[in-house]
Amino acid sequence: MVEHITGILALIGVLSLFCQWLGWKLRLPAILPLLLCGLLLGPGLGFLKPDAIFGDLLFPMISLGVAIILFEGALTLNFKEIKDYGRMVTHLVTIGMVVTWVAISLATHYFMGFDWALAWLFGALVVVTGPTVIVPMLRSVRPKSQLASILRWEGIVIDPIGAVLAVLVFEYIAASQNATEHILMSFGSILALGFGVGAAMGYVVGWVLRKDLLPHYLRNTAVLTVMLGTFVGSNLLQEESGLLTVTVMGIWLANMRGVDIADILEFKETLTVLMISALFILLAARLDSTAMLDLGWGGIGVLAVAMLIARPLSVWLSGIGTNLTAPEKWFLSWVAPRGIVAAAVSSLFAIKLEEQGVPGAEKIVPLVFLIIIGTVVIQSLSAGTWARLLKVKADSAQGLLLFGASSFSRTFAKLLKTKNIKVILADTNWDNIRLARMDNIPVYFGNPASEHAETYLDLTGIGRVLVVSPYRQLNPLVSFHFQDYFGAEKVFGLNNMEGSSARHLASEVYMKRLCLFGEGISYAKIASQMAKGAILKSTTLRESFTLVDFMRRYGESVLPLVYLQDEKLRIVTAGSDIPATGIELISLIPVESQQYAKEQQEKEALEKALAEKEDAERAALEKLAREQEDAAREAASEANAGFEEETVGSPALKEGGGEGNQPLKA
Repeated sequence: MVEHITGILALIGVLSLFCQWLGWKLRLPAILPLLLCGLLLGPGLGFLKPDAIFGDLLFPMISLGVAIILFEGALTLNFKEIKDYGRMVTHLVTIGMVVTWVAISLATHYFMGFDWALAWLFGALVVVTGPTVIVPMLRSVRPKSQLASILRWEGIVIDPIGAVLAVLVFEYIAASQNATEHILMSFGSILALGFGVGAAMGYVVGWVLRKDLLPHYLRNTAVLTVMLGTFVGSNLLQEESGLLTVTVMGIWLANMRGVDIADILEFKETLTVLMISALFILLAARLDSTAMLDLGWGGIGVLAVAMLIARPLSVWLSGIGTNLTAPEKWFLSWVAPRGIVAAAVSSLFAIKLEEQGVPGAEKIVPLVFLIIIGTVVIQSLSAGTWARLLKVKADSAQGLLLFGASSFSRTFAKLLKTKNIKVILADTNWDNIRLARMDNIPVYFGNPASEHAETYLDLTGIGRVLVVSPYRQLNPLVSFHFQDYFGAEKVFGLNNMEGSSARHLASEVYMKRLCLFGEGISYAKIASQMAKGAILKSTTLRESFTLVDFMRRYGESVLPLVYLQDEKLRIVTAGSDIPATGIELISLIPVESQQYAKEQQEKEALEKALAEKEDAERAALEKLAREQEDAAREAASEANAGFEEETVGSPALKEGGGEGNQPLKA
């Protein structure tokens, strides 16, 4: 029996990893293959029976998994940043959430026959979308930048807000089942303990982190352990209060001044693959084979209301007062897949309500899974076509993601921003990121190939990746990650492999992409040039000043980086043919090239001055010759005029001739 359980656990781990990989490869939300795998192993084949295998351990496992999910989601809810995501996002997570909640609750009550309390709970469970299902869909659809940002941030922000709503509704239902205590008193104690202990523990953990009382390698583990302890302790003090407590704790940490929680979020990466992924396989495997079929047309009706009535109504009401066009609103109205929070929280609540004997509680999980599978499958398959019909797909992305925020990258990014090219700098060095922020350059602090970056690194408008960092260990990982994301022809890196022994050389596939800015150009070479005073310069090449003239002026040491042609950005790589005219060339000008150009300009200025002097002297001589010629011509003309005047004015001629002109007499 022990070997059987061990084998099942190992199999679940392998399948969890495979489903995560499959979702990444197909650019689908990982929750879909995870749930389908669980449905196949459980209700389909009858191979995996979680209740029989884990027994009493199943409920604690699910409870801890849900606590982790809610806490991680709450860590992303920074109230100061919500206003930066635009009025539409703010409306969607407030007005839109309430509209969706009411519409789906009404549909659940009338179509499924749920009592009002259970209907309101179900409506609260499925108001959330979540970044884990939105981000993969946006990758394949590629809508306009504004639409992608709205959907992405809606999913991030509504996760903890929707979770709080669902927890509050559940706590009210759970309190109302207690016959020995007054409903309001029980519910009030849950709220007081949840908000009080959550805020207090959030402050304590934040204070410890801010004072650096823990070594760095213990931060993530300590926060996770304290959070789980707080969850259990809160439940011991007041039953059902733990989920609200850890959610408030996460929100407090996210909004506490001076506390950096970026690295704390990294613990979710391992847990997502190992624990949470396995959790979803187990949740799906617990479904009765006929549970979803038993929902009948009522379940289809609830799904239709969620997709065709609740979502469009919430989007159009939220869009009042925004600058969104009708096609953009119709696109947003179609994209709202449900995700991890709905599946996990609903399973936990259903188990608790079934234990309390609440009628209809056994239908919650199948109905939630129907909504998840329906929205993910239908919208994933149709969102791209819908975007094309509405003409809201983004044009070819011209933006750049630069891994490495060195002085060169920051200067390069600032210059590209003046050309209306979107640039994001990513780096694991906080000092580099801080300096980039001071220059108002969009940044991502951390590894851009991480799980956290998958959700929170906004690649909208980004079409290519340039690896320009000195991190030889991390560069290949980033390159291969984004080659799968954008395609190998969209990722380039500097050649930092010089001097490496044969055993340390990277693969041939990777080496082929180390051609950025030319053959053998390394980070060390560029950093050295920048330290010596190299500058970045934009030059317009035209018929009067071609590429040949540019190279003649700056010499062979100048390094062309990129160029703009017909409003498109082109990357210079080894073997690139740079057009001679009709482009705007951005180049790195080393100090020697600057000096050479200065000498060339001085030489050209001197040659121009000499030529102008010679032209002036030649013009003066020509002018003098013309003046002399004109003077001579004028003198000759005056002389001729005087002679004619003397001849015409003679007396003899006036009298008809002289004596000699008289006729001879015979």
